[in-house]
Amino acid sequence: GDLGPFNPGLPVEVPVWLAINLKQRQKCRLIPPEWMDVEKLEEIRDQERKEDTFTPMPSPYYMELTKLLLNYASDNIPKADEIRTLVKDTWDTRIAKLRLSADSFVRQQEVHAKLDNLTLMEINTMGTFLTQALDHMYKLRTNLQPGESAHSQDF
Repeated sequence: GDLGPFNPGLPVEVPVWLAINLKQRQKCRLIPPEWMDVEKLEEIRDQERKEDTFTPMPSPYYMELTKLLLNYASDNIPKADEIRTLVKDTWDTRIAKLRLSADSFVRQQEVHAKLDNLTLMEINTMGTFLTQALDHMYKLRTNLQPGESAHSQDF
C-alpha cells in the first residue's frame, strides 16, 4: 500500500487495522488514544451518570476501539483492566438510559426521537426493538380507529 516507510522508535499514526496487524506480528507497540486513561474515563462515567441526557463521548467508536485495543494490545495499555471496567460501566449506563428513553418513547406514543450524542453501536443495539415496537404500535392504532374496528377483526 501507500503506508510507510516507518522509522524505528518514532511514533506514527496509522489506521487501526494496520496497527493491530503490526502488533500481532510484533513489529510495533501501540499507543492508546489520549482518552483511554483511567482518570479521564472516570470523569466521563461520572458525568454520564449525573446527566439525564446522553453526554458526548471522546470517540464515536469508543466501544469498538476499546475492545480491539484491549484484545490485541492490552500489554501496551496501562491499567487495562480498570479501563475495560470503566468503559463497560459507561456503556451500561448509556444503554440503561437508552432503554428508559425507548420505553418513554413507546409509552407516550411519540412519532420521532432525537438521538444526540449516541454512537452508531448504541443505536444499533436498540434499532430492531424500536422498529418492531413502532410497527406494533402502528398496527394497534390502525385497528382501533373508528369505523374500521368492526371490519378488521381476525379470528
